[in-house]
Formats: sequence, C-alpha cells, structure tokens
Amino acid sequence: MSNLPIKAVIPAAGLGTRFLPATKAMPKEMLPVVDKPAIQYVVEEAVKAGIDDVLVIIGRRKNSISDHFDSVPELEAQLELKGDATKLAQVMAPSELADIHFVRQGDPKGLGHAVLRAKSHVGDHSFAVMLGDDLIDAKEDLLSRMIDQHTKRGASVVALMEVPPEHIHLYGVAQIEPTDEDDVVRITGMVEKPSREEAPSNLAVIGRYVLSPDIFPILEHTAPGKGGEIQLTDALEEQARGEGGVYGVVFRGRRFDTGAKLDYIEAIVQLACEREDLGPELRAWLKDFAKTL
Repeated sequence: MSNLPIKAVIPAAGLGTRFLPATKAMPKEMLPVVDKPAIQYVVEEAVKAGIDDVLVIIGRRKNSISDHFDSVPELEAQLELKGDATKLAQVMAPSELADIHFVRQGDPKGLGHAVLRAKSHVGDHSFAVMLGDDLIDAKEDLLSRMIDQHTKRGASVVALMEVPPEHIHLYGVAQIEPTDEDDVVRITGMVEKPSREEAPSNLAVIGRYVLSPDIFPILEHTAPGKGGEIQLTDALEEQARGEGGVYGVVFRGRRFDTGAKLDYIEAIVQLACEREDLGPELRAWLKDFAKTL
C-alpha cells in the first residue's frame, strides 16, 4: 500500500445508451440532478473525503465534462458586472473544487480497461474509483470509511450493499467472510452478474472502490470477461486471492442509482424535496398531484 495521498479516478467514457436520445449529444455524466450535473456530485464527494487530485476518464463527445470544470471568464465577468454574487459562486464552484485532469479511454473496453488508463497518472498512489451512476448521499461518509479501512488493512477496499435477490444479476457479487468489525468483511471471491441461484451472497459491489496501485499489473493481464470487456471484478477477484486480500465496507446509507431512468427521476425528486429553496413548494405540489393518481 502507498503512503502517498489518495487520488480519485472517475470513469466517464461510457456511451450512456440507457438514456438515449438525451445522451446522443450529451454525456450521461452531465445529465442534471436538480441543478448540478451528476459528475459534480461525485467530485464533491471526493473532495469531502480529503481528495484534491481527480482524474476523469473520458471518451469521444465528452468535452462538455472538461468544459464544466473549467473557468468561463466571459460569463464570470458578466455575472460580476450584474452583481449576481449567487450565480457567480455557482459558476465558479466546479473549477475550484480540486485539481482535475482528463485522459481519453478510446474504445470503451470495460471498467477494468478504464481504470488501467489511469496508471500513468496514479503512479504509486492508492486511488479511489468513483462511478458517476452511483450518487452517495452527501450526508454519508462512505468514502472516508473506505479510505480508513484501506489505510488500516493495507488492502483494496470495495463498497458493498445488500440488494434483493431479483436484482442480484445486475451487479458484481461478493463471497465474503466476517472480520472483527461490524460491516467490514473480507472478500474471498467475486462473481460478475450472477444468476439468482449462482450468487454467493446478497452483497453487491456498488460504484466505490479504494484500490492499491498493485491492481494495475493484474489488470494488464486480465482477459476480457463478461460482455467481452475487461472487468474490474475479475482483477479484484485475483487480488483477493493474493497476500493483501480485498475487503468490503457494507454501506447501509442512502444511494441513488442514476444509471436507470426511474431511479434517476426518484433521485431528482428526493434531493429537490430536501432543498430549502425548492422543497416546501415541491412537497406541497407532490401531495396534490398524488391525489389525482
């Protein structure tokens, strides 16, 4: 395990086919969740956990992501001239969050391939992989807990969540054994998208990982797996059999799976309902609307 500061890697090169036609010209990571793109929530989560170096893995037609985290002098000057301090702060916030870098993946050959593209930037650092489809409630401290476990155990750590049997086939699923801590398990095996009958547990891997840099040589020789893609799950299973092992932190807080249309809509409604500026009117409207159904 590296003693260097943790970096963050956000894979964002996917095609976003589940949200077509909206994602024909717009990256799915830029779809707004209330009034911020999904990827900004992820960067904010990394910063909250003490990470100030973020690498975003992008693909073709993803330049709007880098534009979002860049400064816009013309717009900033116009807002300053108008004296609109609130909007000026909102525009400047993304570019001031962290030191954000970008690298292209080229052909999207799976999550494992995307993570491997981060090798030259990450170097000997441990790093967090954060998927933009999974938004973790800002009030939760999942990533900080994972970093603490990584430091304590000197091993890669993944986030796990209990899922119902009918959804287990959508996830990588962990085979586990308990440790001396509640909600911390040692992973002894992983299966990518198993059938209900083949699943070794009801604990699914969700989109947060804190990885040791020794995952890179494993990824370099990991053959394509399910879907013909290089699966991070396969590399983690090999790492789990090694000396350091792999651990899981079981997350019982609130998570929004914005990769599915219905869950995306639910995330927007829930987060908007909790906002001081939107919540009171939206909650009142929802109660009235529910009566018409």
